[in-house]
Amino acid sequence: MNNDLIMRRFVLIMIFTWVMQTLPFLVFSQNKMTTQELNGRDGDVNTITTAVPFLTIAADSRAGAMGDAGVSTTPDLNSQHHNPSKYSFIKNDFGISISYTPWLRQLVNDINLAYLTGYKKIGGGQTISSSLRYFSLGDITFTDQIGNVTGQHRPNEFAFDLGYSRLLGQYLSGSIALRYINSDLTGGYSGTGPQTKAGQAFSSDVSFFYYKPVEVQKQKSELGVGINISNIGSKLSYTENADKDFLPCMLRLGTSFKTELDDYNSLLGVIELSKLLVPTPPVYYGVGEVLPNGDTVKVAGNDIKYGKDPKVAVPVGIFHSFWDAPGVASNPLNPDDRSRGKEEWREINWSFGLEYWYAKQFALRAGYFQEDATKGNRKFFTVGLGLKLKVFALDFSYLIPYHQNNPLQNTLRFTLSFDFEGIKEAASAPN
Repeated sequence: MNNDLIMRRFVLIMIFTWVMQTLPFLVFSQNKMTTQELNGRDGDVNTITTAVPFLTIAADSRAGAMGDAGVSTTPDLNSQHHNPSKYSFIKNDFGISISYTPWLRQLVNDINLAYLTGYKKIGGGQTISSSLRYFSLGDITFTDQIGNVTGQHRPNEFAFDLGYSRLLGQYLSGSIALRYINSDLTGGYSGTGPQTKAGQAFSSDVSFFYYKPVEVQKQKSELGVGINISNIGSKLSYTENADKDFLPCMLRLGTSFKTELDDYNSLLGVIELSKLLVPTPPVYYGVGEVLPNGDTVKVAGNDIKYGKDPKVAVPVGIFHSFWDAPGVASNPLNPDDRSRGKEEWREINWSFGLEYWYAKQFALRAGYFQEDATKGNRKFFTVGLGLKLKVFALDFSYLIPYHQNNPLQNTLRFTLSFDFEGIKEAASAPN
């Protein structure tokens, strides 16, 4: 082994070690500032909620090990969730992947997420893809007001989608995906309330991917930029006359850079941001408060004090989501002096990830996910491993929350991928 190769490997190990040692301290400083900011302003906590949030969970282990970042990473079998446009640049013609995630095991032991995805190239720079996502919420026993058992149900949700992607240029691809969503949380049980039903909805994704080989200091490298707007679709309800809820329409935007350090070692870094494109809950006048016209409020929740009306059509809600926040009170002596832009900025989540490959067979991954304390406060580190052989690949990831007693604590993801080109090569190889 020559001296240049030894030096490159030494530098690679030093970089990876430095990042893993430094990142926790950087995040701790950020989290400490956030906690100090929250003191005395609990009224600024304004979490956005949607129907079927299981659609936003990164089910595959590769993205799960890199802080849930995947919109701009190098193409892989699980691109259907993050950015189907990446399939246009994938090397092989056909593949299938299966992922399994025990979910919220700190709370219960029977919630699971299963994910099956695959793709097939059809020529002319075109690819079709599909995925099935199944979320089981365990067993629920229904009781009446005095505790008598009145029913038993196993709530579940699933989504099935079809995607089509094609090359739009030498380095650019685009895709669309159509999705059917079914959410059966009650099994039709109503108790003393209105009759319930399974919620159903349809949605679509639109995405683009820019992927270009470049050379940096005579080293082969790859630049990726991705954008995906997912779950643009109809609202969902579990009763006939109730208000319908928005789907978790989400914008993801990211960039990645991969470099070949030598013939055996490569390193990929990725930065990604995401934001829900649904209305932010406004602040309403309370009972007894006086409206601008002089009337006294008699029913809470009818008159908006700060922000915009969330009961709008889906396209309006998407555009309003960039400036509809009620804002953060900037002056304690003047509640009407509010910074709307500050709250909008808090609605952006950040993901950071690293991926190291040795001999294109063994991978080490690490990442971090950041959500503002006023918008859900999900903050966690992720790590993972990957093993790629000629016929199949096995990946797993592990989630480490920053806060103790987090319901996401110790989350594991497992992914098994099959490369059918590798199977053909293995079958045709001489004995």
